[in-house]
Amino acid sequence: MIPRELLATARIPGGAEMKLYRRGSDHMILVDRDELMSTRMSGSEEALAQRTAQRLGSRPGQHWLIGGYGMGFTLRAALRALPADAQVTVAELVPEIVEWARGPMTELTGTSLDDPRVTLRLGDVAEVIAKRPAAFDAILLDVDNGPDALVRPENDRLYSPAGLHAARTALKPGGLLAIWSAAPDPGFTGMLARTGFRVQEEMVRARSNGKGPRHHIWFAAPLAKPAGD
Repeated sequence: MIPRELLATARIPGGAEMKLYRRGSDHMILVDRDELMSTRMSGSEEALAQRTAQRLGSRPGQHWLIGGYGMGFTLRAALRALPADAQVTVAELVPEIVEWARGPMTELTGTSLDDPRVTLRLGDVAEVIAKRPAAFDAILLDVDNGPDALVRPENDRLYSPAGLHAARTALKPGGLLAIWSAAPDPGFTGMLARTGFRVQEEMVRARSNGKGPRHHIWFAAPLAKPAGD
């Protein structure tokens, strides 16, 4: 067994400490004893972007917002799927995540953060959403553990009725909200519907080879006349 090597640590604003480890060619980020993300588990994060692109089709000049860079799997999949006239804004709360992407994990990241289509915003994705009405064709959220916040209690606001209303307001007509989660949540599905979305759900394997744990993605399209408006 190859020993695990601690490379770096970072404090999540308002939350716990994150630790970046390397074992052989694999990297993983842990919070306490929980593995938050790993280079072995990229399939569902890639599917978040791939399946969003499939649903949106060939809309010209698309602008996507990705909440949470993580290890960049969603961003790189988005860049592969989107044409040259697209824009991708990435909001990452923890500055060290970006430093790790440009440092210990440069080989994995490649040139994705320097792609001319990409704008990097260091800060809370909720604040980007709140300031940009009708700005985005797609909002992709891979923040924390999904609606069941694990590492930062403030992330609950993203998945609250107010947070979902803000996301709907930030979408262009015909836009799409896509949300990654480690597990299904029927209560959250109902909240999406009550907040004015038409919802589709998909289960996706964690590994790109179709193996590993099952993760959950919601694809939520705003209704023309949202319930309660």
